[in-house]
Amino acid sequence: MPSYYKAQNNDRPLCPFALKLCYACLTMPPAKLIGLTGNIATGKSNVARVLRGLGAQVIDADVIARQVVEKGRPALAEIARVFGPAVLTEAGELNRRALGAIVFSDPARLKQLEAITHPAVHEEMERLLAAMPADAIAVIEVIKLFEAGWAERCDQVWVTTCSPEEQVRRLMHSRGLSEAEARARADAQNSQKDKIARADVVIDTSGSLEETEAQVRRAWNALLRPESACC
Repeated sequence: MPSYYKAQNNDRPLCPFALKLCYACLTMPPAKLIGLTGNIATGKSNVARVLRGLGAQVIDADVIARQVVEKGRPALAEIARVFGPAVLTEAGELNRRALGAIVFSDPARLKQLEAITHPAVHEEMERLLAAMPADAIAVIEVIKLFEAGWAERCDQVWVTTCSPEEQVRRLMHSRGLSEAEARARADAQNSQKDKIARADVVIDTSGSLEETEAQVRRAWNALLRPESACC
């Protein structure tokens, strides 16, 4: 049987963004913190689902990112100011497709969007982590885990991966995108190879859901009982 689980060393270079973090939070709950990352459509959600079933408390940054741009929230007003009223629907909600057409074809515009949304997402994630019980095993699912400085807070970093062709196929199927739109979103991500190089655990989601779950369970058991990692 092929090995779908890969553990690597912990010698990751310090992310410069880590200096922006509140180090007073380092001694706060939870007991263990897993950082789950990987580029778009590489299977993070499936891995997070398995981890929830194993008892982990999962914070999904994408879910929070959608919440902070809901109608009436300050971040949405700022997005409309920066990108224009065309990124809003007639009902005053965010037109994600219109905004995506702007930011996923222009890295500078994407950075503008992130400068608006990331602080609000970060604040909410800190609040949720602080509210967890001290014995919790938490997972933060963050596509820009390294870039935002979260990796240095984690006991382990898990990275999901699959082929670029599979990414595009998944995006077209799950989000109704054209092939060109799907490739633009995939290409807008930072290097997947860099993420893998800095990971403690790599989960290859190219196979079946059962194969992915087996990798997650093995990595989970190794985290809880390091002596079981070779079993």
